[in-house]
Amino acid sequence: MLRLYTHPACLQHDPGPGHVERPSRLYAVLQALDHDRFAALDRIEAPQATREQLWRVHDAAHVGEILLGAPPGDLLALDQDTVMGPGSTEAALHAAGAVVAAVDAVLGGEVRRAFCAVRPPGHHATRERAMGFCLFNNIAVGAAHALAAHGLKRVAIADFDVHHGNGTQDIFEREPRVLFVSSHQSPLYPDSGGEDERGVGNIANGTLSPGAGSYEFRELWDGVLLPRLHAFKPQLVLVSAGFDGHRDDPLADLRLGQEDYAWITGRLAALADAHAGGRLVSTLEGGYDLAALAASVSAHVGALIE
Repeated sequence: MLRLYTHPACLQHDPGPGHVERPSRLYAVLQALDHDRFAALDRIEAPQATREQLWRVHDAAHVGEILLGAPPGDLLALDQDTVMGPGSTEAALHAAGAVVAAVDAVLGGEVRRAFCAVRPPGHHATRERAMGFCLFNNIAVGAAHALAAHGLKRVAIADFDVHHGNGTQDIFEREPRVLFVSSHQSPLYPDSGGEDERGVGNIANGTLSPGAGSYEFRELWDGVLLPRLHAFKPQLVLVSAGFDGHRDDPLADLRLGQEDYAWITGRLAALADAHAGGRLVSTLEGGYDLAALAASVSAHVGALIE
């Protein structure tokens, strides 16, 4: 069984008119998952993350800034890309809390796999700051919870968003219990993720040139990144599932299709089956063309169900 975590509050994060990280992204995802094909999904309302869970990966000043939030009825720009509205704090708490709850569920044996349909995304948020549309680093909060609350020794994070998950790397680059593996377009925001960035041997970045497509993506994962993951033998697989590498996405220049997302999801599920008793938690990151996002999430969730 696959469990779906989401929360209505995640639709209330509104960075303002014209912003690409808009509520309609999540509407498109939830509408796609309302299809008969996904009728058997175990749908759960995500709780909020606690302060203690957030403090494991973010410093207190950053957590305090996000909890303070935007003035009532106004917008607060944290940087040129990252904007909070009146509903953003609650959305961010539920987005991080979804991953924590999903980690508890898969490690507690309630389900084998979970997908968190939440926003705002998280993988650009560093220990000290929000950036790149991200307020809290949802996947990092979940990984740190797996280490602290469940005592795991090997947690893998696989990130196939088109942008490098600089925040996740920042948080874990000195934590050998976490392996962070990322494929991303380069050059591209946030101008990090070079293949020479290795942390303490626990970081593996794979770069794709603008215009790269299915062949290059699959060759990178099959030839470089998946072998690193298998060698690590993770006890839990976490996935930063960004779909902005799709050929129709406006923010990047890769040429992937939903069939590529089904493929990589199948590979990561097989990894979890081989080493982690099937335990896998995925959370939504990027994807800004609504039709492409809906099709890609459908392919991703379909592959997790199989």
